[in-house]
Amino acid sequence: MSSLKAYPLSALSKKQPTVLVICGPDQNGSIGLVCARYLRIFDYEPTIYHPKRSSHSLHQDFTIQCEKMDIPFLSYLPTEVQLINDAYNLVIDAMLGLEADSSNIKEPYSGILVTLKQIKIPIVSVDVPSGWDAEEPSQDGINPEVLISLMAPKKCALNFSGKHFLAGRFLPYDIQKKYELNLPDYAGTDCLLEL
Repeated sequence: MSSLKAYPLSALSKKQPTVLVICGPDQNGSIGLVCARYLRIFDYEPTIYHPKRSSHSLHQDFTIQCEKMDIPFLSYLPTEVQLINDAYNLVIDAMLGLEADSSNIKEPYSGILVTLKQIKIPIVSVDVPSGWDAEEPSQDGINPEVLISLMAPKKCALNFSGKHFLAGRFLPYDIQKKYELNLPDYAGTDCLLEL
């Protein structure tokens, strides 16, 4: 998992290995729930903020799995930015993602974006940073330190200047050929590489 590679336990600034995982209602939110499970398995202390839960059965199953792993869920996100900076080492942005319309972000997500733009701790974004358009870099979205592209980097990642990882070597060859993707080779059995 790339957040583990970018932020190993030994490199965290706080004594407790706390991570805030912000999940949206769609696919990115499901990925955030899976991410929280892996963080727990590898001795991090994730907390999930998931303001609008999906009715999709897979999303609900991931939520139940997190609850059974004793991963806490916040009932609200503090608007006092310093509380987030003090309580967590980093934030996983699994909020909006590829399917979001960056020109029409509604509450509670527009308010969450305002808060995330002000925090000082690192942000790790999944696939497309929240507030960005997948097709072009955004001036209005958050500014993550790490981007984890899923399957293939999106066009918005062209100007991304932070650490960039590619996760998932499972894109079928016919799709790679159809879209003329030139994906890098993964080492051995790795499913993650730094671009």
